[in-house]
Amino acid sequence: MILGIEGSPRKLGNSHILLDAFIDEVQSKSISASTVHLRDLVFSSCVGCEGCRLAKKCVRFNDDMKSLYQLIEQSQGLVLVSPVYNYNITSWVKAFLDRMYCYYDFADTVPRGWSSRLAGQSRKAVVIAIAEQEKEEDMGFAIEAMSLPLKAYGYDIISEIRVLNTFKSGDINKNIDMINNVREIARELATLVSR
Repeated sequence: MILGIEGSPRKLGNSHILLDAFIDEVQSKSISASTVHLRDLVFSSCVGCEGCRLAKKCVRFNDDMKSLYQLIEQSQGLVLVSPVYNYNITSWVKAFLDRMYCYYDFADTVPRGWSSRLAGQSRKAVVIAIAEQEKEEDMGFAIEAMSLPLKAYGYDIISEIRVLNTFKSGDINKNIDMINNVREIARELATLVSR
């Protein structure tokens, strides 16, 4: 299964449209997929209580992340999409990545060694950042803010897609080359998770 997650506040905005194109292509290859729009969930940011170190799950909050954890564990592929906000990802995407902290196991040494319970399972991911800016450097840290945590959690990032010059809702529909590129990467992810 491939899990698609996007973190834009805009329903049917550019992030939503690109995620739909990606998941549509995945499903056309007979791969099961689920789509999550973080704006539709009610969940809190991680507060660093460390309760998950012993429990191996988040014990602080009883919120919509519970169902999202199940989807994460069931999926071999992940596509994560965020618009660029102030040189970074949206707060929803950041909160989602932080709440995956419960998948870490820590050693008793100082400094603490760690591993992820999601690692070693051939998990693959694609990250997509969408910006109105014209230059990649003006996207700031959006790609890294998604890729680095996912790598630490055990995902192999197969593609980092940077979408520029896209702001008004629906503008991405004019960029046929980008939509085709996203569909091509979706086919690649579908092939990798079907092995």
